[in-house]
Amino acid sequence: MSYTTKNYTTDGGDKTVIGGTLEIKEGAVLLGLPQAANQADSNASTIAGLVTDFNALLTKFKAAGLMKTE
Repeated sequence: MSYTTKNYTTDGGDKTVIGGTLEIKEGAVLLGLPQAANQADSNASTIAGLVTDFNALLTKFKAAGLMKTE
């Protein structure tokens, strides 16, 4: 009987592959992940104003590397 693990470390510890489920418990801390700059709550009173606020949010996501640019 053999078993193939779904989660393993390779390349001398430089790479960890998660093939199963990664569960992050309450209180855990993740370091090194990109974060987008804060986006203030929208106070837009028109659709055009809301579009402007939304586009600002998308720009911040792209700048943080959380969304691909075109």
